[in-house]
Amino acid sequence: MPANNRAFNYDLDYRTLNLREQPELYRVGKGEMGVLLVRPYKDEILPHWRFKTPDIARESSEKIYQLFLDYKEKGDFIGMDMARKFLQMGYTRSRRYANHKTGQKYDGPVPNDKKGQSGAHGRDQLPREEDPVKAESARIFYGKYLEAREDDQYKKLKKEWQEKYG
Repeated sequence: MPANNRAFNYDLDYRTLNLREQPELYRVGKGEMGVLLVRPYKDEILPHWRFKTPDIARESSEKIYQLFLDYKEKGDFIGMDMARKFLQMGYTRSRRYANHKTGQKYDGPVPNDKKGQSGAHGRDQLPREEDPVKAESARIFYGKYLEAREDDQYKKLKKEWQEKYG
């Protein structure tokens, strides 16, 4: 169990763990924590996650939101939360590329002792170059992310999950 039992537990072996079979091990964490780890959900959602153009982002976000609704119909909170995370990540990654053509926000490599952590780590932020196409992709994902995040059933299940499991 992580020190902060509300934090996502990165110590589990997610390559072999099926959280549909062992849901009690899932932790919501913050934001997008664990989005590319939690199976089988990652494997179900990731193939649909794309944001290169607004048309692609629209199709992707609608498919992922439909998965969110499918998980909701099954009462599968983890699936709902993972779909919400992918929608959020569609927004944040589209925004990153809208602001920085290469997707690189900071100048230079991440210091070796800071790999796997977010932040500037003393590096300068690169100048922004607004890409209106990626910005539109971000707007599309953000709308679907908000629909998922603000869903009453999702909010209820999230609260219950965090009270029960941390």
